Amino acid sequence: MNWQDFTEQTKPDTQKIEHIITKTISQKVTKFKKISIALSSGIDSTLVLAILRKVCPDITVESISVTFSNSVDESHAAKKISEKFDTNHHILLIDNFFKELPKAISIAKLPYWDLHWYNIAKKAKSLANVFLSGDGGDELFGGYTFRYKKFLSLEKRHLTALDRVKSYLACHERDWVPDQEKIFGKKIVFSWNEIYSLLGPYFDNKLAPLSQVFLADYNGKLLYNMVPLYHKFHNFFKLTYVAPLLTDKLISYATHLPLGSKYDSEKNIGKILLLKILEKYNVGKLITEKKQGFSVNTVNLWNTDGHKLCKYYLDNAMIVKDGWIDKEWIKKYIEKTDLNVRYINKFLGLLAFEIWYRLFITKEISENELLEF
Repeated sequence: MNWQDFTEQTKPDTQKIEHIITKTISQKVTKFKKISIALSSGIDSTLVLAILRKVCPDITVESISVTFSNSVDESHAAKKISEKFDTNHHILLIDNFFKELPKAISIAKLPYWDLHWYNIAKKAKSLANVFLSGDGGDELFGGYTFRYKKFLSLEKRHLTALDRVKSYLACHERDWVPDQEKIFGKKIVFSWNEIYSLLGPYFDNKLAPLSQVFLADYNGKLLYNMVPLYHKFHNFFKLTYVAPLLTDKLISYATHLPLGSKYDSEKNIGKILLLKILEKYNVGKLITEKKQGFSVNTVNLWNTDGHKLCKYYLDNAMIVKDGWIDKEWIKKYIEKTDLNVRYINKFLGLLAFEIWYRLFITKEISENELLEF
């Protein structure tokens, strides 16, 4: 999408939003007797479940929440929501986050380490052939409040489009490290200017600065990342996937909504319209206020499995031998105690790159190899 798609042209109307979601569920779900749904304890999935139950009061619903070892556990809150809407609730415990990473990467065909959706889709398929989710709520209706707040706090620096690009990157500091350019070997010439150029069109336009963030998030997080990635897992498991918040009609409507109907900067509250719709379903007290979603504690993950796996696979990494990644950068940080989470994320990314490389380039490991000690 380009910046014109995010100009403020539509009037906030909760009835219209609910109608679009209701119609989508009526058209795509009512013919089935049983479905599965990803259920966190947040606004999006709870709203989808509430409307699903209203439209299909007799359908069998298998709800799935996820919990990771040594991470925030929101499954108890999700279970209460499931009880209110009469679902068969399943808690998927992912004890070894990396165990089936080669399989997940072989499906995604991309060197990503955080592929927990593979586990969710796998579990969903074991319960039903139709799978619902609340995907899209964060990007369309304003869910990344912690980033919006930080971005706006940097507003004095927003003198040019480049300044806003840099502020946007500063709000995603876990995705890069200060010495990013030193990670790469002789086959890669890293350039921040190329990164700035890629993000530039999202910030070099007539939109308000925060609307530019919504534009960048929609393209970078949803359109070119989550949607195609999840699509691969759904296809692999032969799941009929329904995302009521991601229909063309709702996307077209939501992207043109005024900023104030999505995010209240004074109270730092997002998804204002979705919250208003949920009020009629009396679930406000059940929703987790500061929801983490299906996310793992990266530092704990590093201390339990991540460091050992990175040591094992990166000590003699093919991505180093073949000139893609710098050996000295790895040696400098891999044994550091109290390693900053940004560097942990980068190491886990290198682990995924190495697994991808051994799967698709050197072909020395199988997709069925399990990463465990």
